Amino acid sequence: MRATVISKCIFLVEDDLKLAELLTSYLQSHGLNIHHFATAQSAVSQIKLTPPELIVLDLMLPDLDGHEVCRQIRSDFNGSIMMFTASEDDTDQLTALDLGVDDFVKKPIQPRVLLARINMLLRRQQQNIRPVKQNQLEFGTLHINQLQQTCFLNKQELLMTPSEFKILWQLASHAEQVQSRDQLLQSLSGLEYDGLNRTIDNKIAQLRKKLSDNPGRAKGIITVRNKGYMFVPEFWATNTEQ
Repeated sequence: MRATVISKCIFLVEDDLKLAELLTSYLQSHGLNIHHFATAQSAVSQIKLTPPELIVLDLMLPDLDGHEVCRQIRSDFNGSIMMFTASEDDTDQLTALDLGVDDFVKKPIQPRVLLARINMLLRRQQQNIRPVKQNQLEFGTLHINQLQQTCFLNKQELLMTPSEFKILWQLASHAEQVQSRDQLLQSLSGLEYDGLNRTIDNKIAQLRKKLSDNPGRAKGIITVRNKGYMFVPEFWATNTEQ
């Protein structure tokens, strides 16, 4: 039985022609509209002309690597980005997350797994098509806009990486609810927390610093011992000067 997917335009950027042919054939047989590009430059040019809903991008490409592609397109491209990687280095994934990558698939690629993850991203896009007001959160002088990916505190914009913003939105949109490290990591990258990964803790520390929430005595994003983190709306509503 075929998986149900939303028919959308997808750009596949992969220099391995045999792999690209296999994936294109498989995904098209499941109703997806796939456009293949063997080089990063050709993909970047087309993305700027006719942006797709989703880009499936190899990290290692002959002309530009996947990170550089993201740097060139992310400020203007509002769709989802999925990255193929054979790397075991967490640094590659952290860099990609900061550049706006939404999900990863490790090589060797399993077409059924790829289809499922594409399906997930497309459904997430559909769920995020809402009136702007539903994508804004306000707590006193802290204003967060999901659509514009902006955060203002005391009328001053706080510059955040895409991964920092994702974690802040996950916490703030579930205010007064404990968010485990596993939940936060899932919202960030779709990966499961293995008990050792310090990505979330490091990102929380960066967020607290940018939000002027004293890391030693944090009151806006608090640590719930052995459980995770929680966003405290009352703190932001009653503290106009952090």
